[in-house]
Amino acid sequence: MDINALPYRPCVGIMLINPEGLVFVGQRIDNLVEAWQMPQGGIDEGEDPRTAALREMGEEIGTEKAEFIAESSGWLNYDLPVDLIPRVWKGRYRGQRQKWFAMRFLGTDADINIETSHPEFAAWRWVEHQALPDLIVPFKRDLYREIVAEFAPLFAERAR
Repeated sequence: MDINALPYRPCVGIMLINPEGLVFVGQRIDNLVEAWQMPQGGIDEGEDPRTAALREMGEEIGTEKAEFIAESSGWLNYDLPVDLIPRVWKGRYRGQRQKWFAMRFLGTDADINIETSHPEFAAWRWVEHQALPDLIVPFKRDLYREIVAEFAPLFAERAR
């Protein structure tokens, strides 16, 4: 199998920021190592990325109480480790191509419910945005560094 011939799966990612300037992360339910990530998920055929972001947030954390505040300037890719490709998405993709959205959380912690119909997270918490790359699985760290750098001005504005 020529891995480089495989396409990237179209996907969205959500940096959900609470009123204290902290970012939502969930601990993956299907990972053997402790890995925390921001909500993300595939874009359905014909679906707009913003619509997908709201849908994925609802599916993964049980709420859509948020407003869009920024969008990544481009699409960011990551490659799966070679040994995972046959086991993830039935071997159809080499990784994901993601459009990221920063969103301001408008609800309260009580509005978050990770016990959804198809749970993806075993636990959740709020973290400082700078900590995000250290919490994610190693093969997604560069992408997380890029998105943290791109959305950093949102946190600088808050600090003033």
